[in-house]
Amino acid sequence: MTNKSYIVGIAGGTGSGKTTVTDNIVAGIGHDHVVIIDHDSYYRDISTFGGLTPDQVNYDHPSSLETPMLIEHINLLKNQTAIHKPLYDFTTHKRKKETLYIEPKKIIIVDGILIYSEEKLRELFDLKIFVDTDADERIIRRIKRDLLERGRSLESIIDQYLNTVKPMHLQFVEPSKRWADIIIPQGGNNKIAIDTMISKIKSMINKN
Repeated sequence: MTNKSYIVGIAGGTGSGKTTVTDNIVAGIGHDHVVIIDHDSYYRDISTFGGLTPDQVNYDHPSSLETPMLIEHINLLKNQTAIHKPLYDFTTHKRKKETLYIEPKKIIIVDGILIYSEEKLRELFDLKIFVDTDADERIIRRIKRDLLERGRSLESIIDQYLNTVKPMHLQFVEPSKRWADIIIPQGGNNKIAIDTMISKIKSMINKN
């Protein structure tokens, strides 16, 4: 019997339904067995971009994220060591002073649009899931999220989508789909695929 945690990656384009898939998997497995780490929490503070303003930063490029810290944290959790996860303020584009204390659990779910684009991070996952959703659905979901949750204007959301989100999706996110073990079409609405994932993860828990 191993004491190491089972690491599950859930990737997909912005607004693809990763959070819905994640929530359904957690509900199916049980909250007591799962901890979620979101790549978004590891965005670099705006002060580290050499004087650039938020609208000048490409937040859909891998360089905008402090992935080495995420890799370190996943390794710690996998080996049963607690972490202090950073917290990011999407309104100010700054990392908060406080952190979130997270203890390891049997299943570690890591979600983010770029988690398969970097080899050192990709190699940590025991199971790689890619949530595949039509582009028109994804942009509608992103607009709703950024308007309601991140204090953005409609104009800035559309400009960002055309200038960075779409090009970066085509350059980094879509190609990373080839690394996935399982692709879930129709996002969070694909109950059969989600149920299959729950059964697969439960079987891995039982093996351990």
